[in-house]
Amino acid sequence: MALMETEPDPDYPPSWQPPWHSSGPLTRDDLDRMPNDGHRYELIDGVLIMTPAPTIRHQDVVVNLLVKLKSACPSDLKVLVAPTDVVISQDTVMQPDLLVARREDFTERDLPTAPLLAVEVLSPSTRRVDLMLKFSRLEAAGCPAYWVVDPDTPELIAWELRDGTYAQVAKAAGDEIARLTVPFEVSVVPADLTL
Repeated sequence: MALMETEPDPDYPPSWQPPWHSSGPLTRDDLDRMPNDGHRYELIDGVLIMTPAPTIRHQDVVVNLLVKLKSACPSDLKVLVAPTDVVISQDTVMQPDLLVARREDFTERDLPTAPLLAVEVLSPSTRRVDLMLKFSRLEAAGCPAYWVVDPDTPELIAWELRDGTYAQVAKAAGDEIARLTVPFEVSVVPADLTL
């Protein structure tokens, strides 16, 4: 059987165009036009950050910490997981892995202010962003507490705002206990989060 030669199809492969204009820093409106393709899209200072779907280990930590936080959370606060937009400004929209905020601060669409607590579970693709960019933007926005969990160690590091600057208040690894008080009292054993 012989193959037939044909003219190339001008529509194949389809040309992809970004869903925004590249005339400057991106905004929340640009972010809203991103495709729903299983990736997490965030903006930090107008720069788009795309994160692939998380690993099962990452999600295990998120779910276990969610259960722990929800069981200790007072009724006037709410605990949510990503994807939940935290709108710091028109050019900075983040989706922490977990967050705690006042129920009254949420809209139907997002959290238009800094949360009381933001938590990131580290992965190779997000480690630098979580420990540097998100850390500094949440600090500047006045987020009272920021935690990171490294599922590989396992380890939890917690910071709280002191005079406008994050100060480390806890660092626990393995079976050690991190006793935290902001935004409410809770004790976390990093090893338990990876079960």
